[in-house]
Amino acid sequence: MRADQTSELRRALLRCRRAFLGVAVMSGVVNVLYLTGSFFMLEVYDRVIPARSIPTLIGLGALALALFLFQGIIELIRGRVLARIGCSLDEAVAPRVFDAVVRYPLKSPTGGDGLLPLRDLDQIRNFLSGLGPTAFFDLPWLPVYLAICFLFHPLIGLAAFAGAVILAVLTLLTDRLTRQPQREATRHGARRNELSDAGRHNAEVLHAMGMQRNLARIWSEESRSYLSRQRRVSDIAGALGTASKVFRMILQSGVLALGAYLVIQGQATGGIIIASSILVSRALAPAEIAIAHWKGFVAAQQGWARLNEILTRFAPEAGTLELPAPREALTVEQACLVPPGTQRVVVSDMSFGLKAGQGVGIIGPSASGKSTLARALVGVWTPARGSIRLDSATLDQWHADSLGRHIGYLPQNAELFAGTIASNIARLSPSPDAEAVIAAARTADVHDLILRMPEGYETQIGPSGANLSAGQRQRIGLARALYGNPFLVVLDEPNANLDEPGELALTRAMLSVRQRGGIVVVVAHRPSALAAVDLLLVMEEGRARAFGPKDEIMKQLMRPTAVPSVRASKRPPAVQADPAPQANLKARA
Repeated sequence: MRADQTSELRRALLRCRRAFLGVAVMSGVVNVLYLTGSFFMLEVYDRVIPARSIPTLIGLGALALALFLFQGIIELIRGRVLARIGCSLDEAVAPRVFDAVVRYPLKSPTGGDGLLPLRDLDQIRNFLSGLGPTAFFDLPWLPVYLAICFLFHPLIGLAAFAGAVILAVLTLLTDRLTRQPQREATRHGARRNELSDAGRHNAEVLHAMGMQRNLARIWSEESRSYLSRQRRVSDIAGALGTASKVFRMILQSGVLALGAYLVIQGQATGGIIIASSILVSRALAPAEIAIAHWKGFVAAQQGWARLNEILTRFAPEAGTLELPAPREALTVEQACLVPPGTQRVVVSDMSFGLKAGQGVGIIGPSASGKSTLARALVGVWTPARGSIRLDSATLDQWHADSLGRHIGYLPQNAELFAGTIASNIARLSPSPDAEAVIAAARTADVHDLILRMPEGYETQIGPSGANLSAGQRQRIGLARALYGNPFLVVLDEPNANLDEPGELALTRAMLSVRQRGGIVVVVAHRPSALAAVDLLLVMEEGRARAFGPKDEIMKQLMRPTAVPSVRASKRPPAVQADPAPQANLKARA
């Protein structure tokens, strides 16, 4: 069985099969009603004019008018049903697509156009809501029109059949010539959007260091490539669409001339001249519409394939049994961490354990794996080998939403969301607990700061917290991490943007977590962040070089240098790190 036969998109469309059946029935009615014009002209020329009957003309005219109005109503309803099918697909799949968009950076953090799946869904919905699908519902009626043309006269039928074959060839050419340029245009468009997003997020750096022109040059190159492919697709589709339109007009006139010839030869009546011309034109109209909308069809088809791939890759999280809240320990057992999208091992054979009420500081040189370990401790990245447990359960035994209630996390960049301060502290909860919000703010010692803002807790902070300073964002991010009294609190460089009062508040917050029986893990470069921990983990090149009581580890890491000669220097004696901690203080399980 092919993968797309069981895809979520296919299942979502299958749920609309009754609506599609209704569209097919309405398309059949519409195509029958399209015969109204041909037969009206046939009757006028073959009955009304020879008989000179005004009542017959009025009767035929009234009947044709009623049929045309009925046809218009049916087409209107068909268009609205197709639009609602597109919306139904969007409503059924959009939450899963959004879930995949949010989870994608956790699996492939190397970049790319993260919003492409949403644009693909928009492309599919827009195609389903447009005229494109009507062509596919009308094309099966082409043999019916051809059969009627053969009934008029075999030569007229052959002319219509030849025209249908030529338009089919044009349709296949359109598909063959536009598919690859459309795929390349999508790829360059994604790269262009990625650069635009990077420029928007780094506007200050670009301006301060004069990098804007260089980024604009790179963006322009991608934009030219994107526009070149788009132009090629439009040129091909436009040229073949115009060719099909011109050919249909030529064929219509040719059939008109052929009908006149048959009348002159006495092989057909005068009404067949007009009726066959209209009928042939209508028979080939679906192919012309299909060619005109082929660009959208190809884009929707490629978007369908990409969405199927990403939805298969990010399957819905399976329902798990609600585990009791962790209360005892955090255990890391021989964990090996590999960032998603790479093959490089960043953390190897990491083992340590923490009990309720303990706090550990993780230190080490840059690129030693500290932040990678922090991400793994909160379940953002999954160990390639080994395990991380809260109490006795590995993190993957928890549903993400359930696990999140027991974890507080403050990454290096405290990203906030557009909305109020209260909403951000409450983790975007639709019904936040006011007392818990204020308690978290007080624990982070940011309550008074919030009250001094224009609207207090209801102050709008703008996209990504743009209306706040870096220090304010970090302290509100700390309050968010403490919301709900989580058992495990992981802080990655939490004092990077804090002043002295902020660092004191941070220390008190970490101590409060330990006092209530929680566990604190803090990644730090500045020693002031270690004031509230009792254990220290030293990392180097992705491995634990030392783990134990903070005071003992610090004694081994810091030793005084020889006092320099006063004549040589008047600077005070310095301290330096011992590159080889004692063996008895190396990492222990």
